[in-house]
Amino acid sequence: MLTTLRTSYTDTRADDLAWALGREPLPALAVLDLQLSGATIQLRLLGASHQVLLDQEQGTCSETVACIPGSSTPLPLGVAKRVGACEYEFAARVETLSTASFAGRAQELIALVADHPNGIVGVFPGSPYAFTALLAQRLEEQVLWRTWHAYPQEGQLVSTRTRVGVRQPAPV
Repeated sequence: MLTTLRTSYTDTRADDLAWALGREPLPALAVLDLQLSGATIQLRLLGASHQVLLDQEQGTCSETVACIPGSSTPLPLGVAKRVGACEYEFAARVETLSTASFAGRAQELIALVADHPNGIVGVFPGSPYAFTALLAQRLEEQVLWRTWHAYPQEGQLVSTRTRVGVRQPAPV
């Protein structure tokens, strides 16, 4: 799903992104609700980036990556935590690309996510390459999602990867 977001581009620097787990739903500019084999997942585009809400038999999970006023948790490179009966894993990467490479990569990602039934991409006014995109899937006992946050003025692309899966019992 492709949408043009009706808001100003608030998170204008990759360095301003923060990560939070367990936040209440924030006001969203666009939402994609999905049912993935027993899991309800909501992909939310915020004026300040993204939020994913997951509800499944093993529990709930809320991930927010956005410019969060007063947040003291910058975007980590990786996180592994227990969330209820699940294991939560998060990884982030920031790439700095040349202007030509950035434009090409932005076009590819927008097309990929916009055409995917489990994807949503929001383009911010002012630049065709200022966007936030989310893509989710279910793989056996795991729910996975990827996100991309584009900062054309800096040539930076922030990508995240999250996996939430049932905790495996310790071997005996």
